[in-house]
Amino acid sequence: MGRAALNDLLSAHGMLIRKKRRKPKTTDSNHWYRRYQNLIVGSRIIQSNQVWVSDITYICIKDRFAYLSLITDAYSRKILGYCLCESLESSGPLKALKMALTTIRDTCDKPIHHSDRGVQYCCNEYTSMLMDNGILISMTQKGDPYENAIAERVNGILKSELGIGIIFPDLQQACIAVDQSIITYNRLRPHASCEYLTPEQAHERKGELQRKWKNYKWKKKPNKVLEA
Repeated sequence: MGRAALNDLLSAHGMLIRKKRRKPKTTDSNHWYRRYQNLIVGSRIIQSNQVWVSDITYICIKDRFAYLSLITDAYSRKILGYCLCESLESSGPLKALKMALTTIRDTCDKPIHHSDRGVQYCCNEYTSMLMDNGILISMTQKGDPYENAIAERVNGILKSELGIGIIFPDLQQACIAVDQSIITYNRLRPHASCEYLTPEQAHERKGELQRKWKNYKWKKKPNKVLEA
């Protein structure tokens, strides 16, 4: 049996080793644009539209990637703006930001916009739109995911729980799945970080929301003494 025939036989029986799919880099902090300080570290978030967190994650589409820009309210965990694009240009985050801005109902609402230091968030067009709307700009300082933990958590929920972590046949199917997953996330999925309210329910609340999850610490077990 030749190599090609053997390869076909193994493939037919699902015995080939799957190649690991390359992961794209969504954050490019190597640029000349101004970086901003982290304004939310240690902050007590007690209402919606106090802090928005932003991030970009990738979606797998057959032999390429698409990029999902998200803006989430840190208080309620509600996704306020999003856009799925085929490139990492700033147009995707800008569209997500424009969508989020339409959700502001009170002229007193001037959230802090928190993101990483990627070029999409530091570019003049993006920062100008924030400043023109009276929104303060906050950014991570060391590239540590924990500095933007809420945004990272939202990415994980959408991919692992709500069905967009698969490989889609085309961009259109990916867009449909993203739309549906965000509707489900905002309207149906309760959060332990928000008193088991859905993001839409929590977004209408005020005052500190109680967390219903616990931080479990690993306890070091004593070494067993072996008896002879």
